[in-house]
Amino acid sequence: MKRWLALGVIMLMSIVVVAYETNASNRNFFLPDPLGGIKIVIDAGHGGQDGGASKGEVIEKEITLAIAQHVEKQLKKKGATVVMTRTKDGDVIDEHASSEKFGTLRERKKQDIFLRKDIVEKEKPDIFITIHANAIPETKWRGAQVFYHQEGHAESEFLAKSIQDSIRTNLKNTDREAMSIKQIYLLKKAEVPAALVETGFISNDEERALLIDKKYQEKMGDAIVEGIEEYLLAKIE
Repeated sequence: MKRWLALGVIMLMSIVVVAYETNASNRNFFLPDPLGGIKIVIDAGHGGQDGGASKGEVIEKEITLAIAQHVEKQLKKKGATVVMTRTKDGDVIDEHASSEKFGTLRERKKQDIFLRKDIVEKEKPDIFITIHANAIPETKWRGAQVFYHQEGHAESEFLAKSIQDSIRTNLKNTDREAMSIKQIYLLKKAEVPAALVETGFISNDEERALLIDKKYQEKMGDAIVEGIEEYLLAKIE
């Protein structure tokens, strides 16, 4: 009996050693998920017939979706629950209310925004982030900038500044500061900390080239995630 007990102990120790060596390089094997228990809604701006800003063949809706999907992936790795307003090329109506019909594109875009708001209200996340890209007639302007609504949730300013600081520190290609804005309906109506990330200017030749580059999209997404994490850590402290 003692012999079998000894063999059992040896086998158990062997399994523990193998598990340790397999996972020792992964700090998450020992530590809880840093964003465990956090729910975040990520909104890729525009979609479908509404391409957003564009320059030649470069279209905002494709950039926002690529960055949003990377943000989703990285947030999930950190343990967060992530809800995407859209995961495909189509708009949010295509994905969540495909049977709805509209007489004009303007009406569809309006209802699409309302549906994004409804998703945030239904999911009751801890944070809401909407991702966009900018374009204006003057080609000289560049730089990612994060916005919050001055009449929105009280912590939206802190969230926006945290993401802006992360973008500025990690990408090192903008001196812009987070700014309050009045016009964004989604930011005003969100009952949770909310921020809009303008990831750069499609109208600027250099920045447009960056925004369509996969590695840069990932760097931008990583900076957004780090900003979110820093915001949450600061709240705990």
